[in-house]
Amino acid sequence: MFRRPRTILIGLAGLVLLAFLILQIPFVQSAAAWRFEKLGIYIHNSIDPVGPVPTALPVTAAPATNTVLPEAIKTTVTRTIEPTQTQFPLPAQVNLVPPPFEDQTANNCGPAALSMALHMLGWEGSQADIAAEIKPVTGDRNVNPEELAYYVRNYAGWLNIEYRVAGNLTLLKRLLALNYPVIIEGASQLDPNDALGPTDDLWDAHYLLITGYDDAAQVFTAQDSYYGANQQIPYAQLEADWQPFNYLYMVLFLPEETEELKSILGSDWDAATNRQNALASSRALTQTDQENAYAWFNLGSNLVYFDRYEEAAVAYDRARQLELPLRMFRYQFGPFLAYFHANRNDDLLVLTGYALGVTDKSEETWLWHGYGLYRKGEYDQALAAWNKAQAINPKFYDDQARKALALLGQ
Repeated sequence: MFRRPRTILIGLAGLVLLAFLILQIPFVQSAAAWRFEKLGIYIHNSIDPVGPVPTALPVTAAPATNTVLPEAIKTTVTRTIEPTQTQFPLPAQVNLVPPPFEDQTANNCGPAALSMALHMLGWEGSQADIAAEIKPVTGDRNVNPEELAYYVRNYAGWLNIEYRVAGNLTLLKRLLALNYPVIIEGASQLDPNDALGPTDDLWDAHYLLITGYDDAAQVFTAQDSYYGANQQIPYAQLEADWQPFNYLYMVLFLPEETEELKSILGSDWDAATNRQNALASSRALTQTDQENAYAWFNLGSNLVYFDRYEEAAVAYDRARQLELPLRMFRYQFGPFLAYFHANRNDDLLVLTGYALGVTDKSEETWLWHGYGLYRKGEYDQALAAWNKAQAINPKFYDDQARKALALLGQ
């Protein structure tokens, strides 16, 4: 009489046990956790959308403008690097042999792109090896170019890596023509299934490995860990998507190739000169295209490089006024430095608070949010913020979170 319900209960218990055992498999556990997290974020943003990027708070006094570069910088930005950029006829088409394709795991386009580039130079490993060192928490949404470079220099030390800003399409072609694959950071459109909520603009940062170009078709070939291998990207689209990240590019090379790479980059080989070039070009664009939010944002970031924080803050103010995508501060943190050092603490807290509303898995944002709270005298809250930065990335390679904690004797 009771056999059937009992059999059903035993069957259900068995299914629960089986599901529990399957969830113990690390890959399954990671995938399931990520899906539950996405669902939670979507529900939260359906009820309480993050809204547009907040505009700057009123500034009571106009900040002083530092029109003179610090003395330590003058000596580097004015010197000429020889030889100048190598000029040679470019072939109409280049296609490097692509590496084995890696489909990225959650939030892992940086390690995936770097892994594929390293494979082209004889490295053996995977994106998981890279992520374990620079983003051990799957939910960490961002990998900085500094972190990718750190991995190469410390875990593939037989190779060299350099990254610069202010790249252009001709430079990409020259590097590819001499057999250098290039990683760039640019904007991308997410699959709607990855939306944060119903009002999500789906704008996202993305690393691409560029392995070829074709002048006849006007396309670059990219190994895109999100969308697939050998993606064909029109020249105009790549340039537009590249702009929000200051036209940043990364090149891997063997030590014996250093002199050749210097000749290709010319004056941009020197990091400070490269930034001065980028500063000049971004400033010029803000004059010719005054409604270009990314031009103003890049101007701010280039000013931050030279510690010209008050000018940078004004440039970032303008970019915010012209509207920026909601994930912008998930990937770029120059505004946090600018507002902190320009003594605009309320703007720092508003902007970091907004960024944490978009994603709370950002050690960089928690770090600067903590500094804002510390400056405000809210030491317990600052400590909590810095502890969160530590928890998200225990291998925060530049030790900034631990330096912050030291302010409170932790």
